[in-house]
Amino acid sequence: MEYEFSIGWFFGGLFILAAGIAFVKWHQVIANNLGGGVGSYEKYKLWAFITCGVGFIVMLNLHTFILTWIFSLVFGR
Repeated sequence: MEYEFSIGWFFGGLFILAAGIAFVKWHQVIANNLGGGVGSYEKYKLWAFITCGVGFIVMLNLHTFILTWIFSLVFGR
């Protein structure tokens, strides 16, 4: 499989990355309103950083390589 840059996935990943950055910035407020408060700050911060990582992977269009690799392992192609 050959790497192909996609401007659509770039902007989609940029949007996910921006949402992750906002999530990192306001993780305490989100945890207070949606979660268990102080006890869940680190859990929400971890998910915020995971969102940033996923956004970066999608922005570089590497998710197709990762999904192809996983599906080839599962279905043996």
